[in-house]
Amino acid sequence: MTTENCAATGKERSQTDHGAKLARNLQHVKHKMLVMSGKGGVGKSTVAANFAFALSMQGSDVGLLDCDIHGPTIPKMLGIEDMRPSAPASGMEPVIVSPHLKVMSIGFLLPDNDTPVIWRGPVEMGVIRMLLEEIRWGDLDYLIVDLPPGTGDEPLSVAQLIPNIDGVVIVTTPQDVALLSVRKSIGFAKALSLPVIGIIENMSSLTCPYCSKEIDLFGSGGGLKAALDMNIPFLGKVPFDPEIVRCGDSGTPCLSEPGSSHLKEPWELLAKKVEEFVNRRP
Repeated sequence: MTTENCAATGKERSQTDHGAKLARNLQHVKHKMLVMSGKGGVGKSTVAANFAFALSMQGSDVGLLDCDIHGPTIPKMLGIEDMRPSAPASGMEPVIVSPHLKVMSIGFLLPDNDTPVIWRGPVEMGVIRMLLEEIRWGDLDYLIVDLPPGTGDEPLSVAQLIPNIDGVVIVTTPQDVALLSVRKSIGFAKALSLPVIGIIENMSSLTCPYCSKEIDLFGSGGGLKAALDMNIPFLGKVPFDPEIVRCGDSGTPCLSEPGSSHLKEPWELLAKKVEEFVNRRP
């Protein structure tokens, strides 16, 4: 056997070992879902955080994995940025937010919030693999993975590493520029044979505080149009509302806020539609 063949065989064996380890680590997770966007700035992490929180509020055991290596915002949005995962002898465990919600993010492992992640691709991939293989999630109904934006190396690696993904939730805003990226996200999912659960339109409209008129800051109906054009479900709209911004900055999910039912409805509807989706799957 040549040196090249030995190296290739060793690489294949290593990949098989990693795959088996990851499968064992996630064997007690019933459903695995990705939240993705074709571009940054559309509120993907806001959707992922509130979506996971909504599922946990309904009594499901949920894990939320923040795979955005360069912009880990999930800890801030859930008010847990000062917490750290525990590391007993059995392996690293995620941060427990509530009895039904666990979270893991590279943000927990950085010295402080201002520390940039300046890594090349192979190091990033190694960290992502570690987050998937080493974190002891335990029994979960759902593992929600907040992907980095785009359709490049990082989201591709995550999507290929996780076995038996149930589906992908795609986040967009109404304007045409964002919708161009939606089509790429759908193409990404189809190329990897990942079911598309549907599109959710974030920052949909702003209600004027004085006259209650709806103001379409970024256009209107783009998410629904893309869903109809691409023949995939539309999961609803999330309003452009200062309260959502305040909740994210304060680390308080909208669903835990008293009142403000109009801010809770989109996340509750999303959780309901996703549950219906997984229950329909064979």
